[in-house]
Amino acid sequence: MGKARRGPTASRRGRSQVFRGADLRYELELSLEQAVNGDSINLDLPTQAECERCAGKGAEPGTEPVTCTTCGGAGQVRVSQGVFSIQQTCPACSGSGSLIAKPCRECSGRGRVRKLKTLAVKVPAGVDSGDRIRLSREGEAGRNGGPPGDLYVDIAVREHPIFAREGQNLSCEVPISFAVAVLGGAVDVPTLDGNVVLRVPPETQSGKVFRLRGKGVRSVRASGFGDLFCRVQVETPINLTEDQKSRLRAFDDSIQNEESRHNPRARSWFDGVKQFFERMGA
Repeated sequence: MGKARRGPTASRRGRSQVFRGADLRYELELSLEQAVNGDSINLDLPTQAECERCAGKGAEPGTEPVTCTTCGGAGQVRVSQGVFSIQQTCPACSGSGSLIAKPCRECSGRGRVRKLKTLAVKVPAGVDSGDRIRLSREGEAGRNGGPPGDLYVDIAVREHPIFAREGQNLSCEVPISFAVAVLGGAVDVPTLDGNVVLRVPPETQSGKVFRLRGKGVRSVRASGFGDLFCRVQVETPINLTEDQKSRLRAFDDSIQNEESRHNPRARSWFDGVKQFFERMGA
């Protein structure tokens, strides 16, 4: 479904050297139906959580960290370099301001442990690829009593076998028979709400696009529904019997005498080709 990854390195706060937990990012793949209708999904997130045995202190229960004597608990020391004085992280306590004589055996003094956390994520209806959901304080645990980071869930919608989405609009291809294209007829078209009837007028050409208003999706950033655009494709019959082929040839012969009337686009195209070669030979 997706995987979590750590965000930018956490920053420090003040002289107490409290560290905010790292942000986490998780790529969540959704079906088009889930994205359009919304869903509630449980995520299993590997993260750094506060050690329950030592309550995040890093010291074995019954003991307490002691103030670092090198920095006096500040976590930083001043080093003189000629006329300049610079502040550096304390080398004795690595900036924590305290030392642990007896580390917690559960977390080895780190105050945090690796843990798999299950989190329920509410996906709002209408999300799309590239959208992001922020869950405050659901990232990694902080250090030295610092606050946890945040979790960012990045949405990626999988390709759909029928529909393509662009914002609030959907599009699909609808195959129709040669007879329906010529004579007109009714065709069942799928939507995310169920089938609807598309009225195809007579003499419809392949590639004609019909617009079904309000049959698209509702975006999280806009009101109302988009539209569904149906592009009809005239399907060429296959596996014809000899009798069917014979009837088709007879039909084709019957309209050849009036080709400009029955096939105006083809006649216009051939006339253009003829003029092109005449100019080339001139």
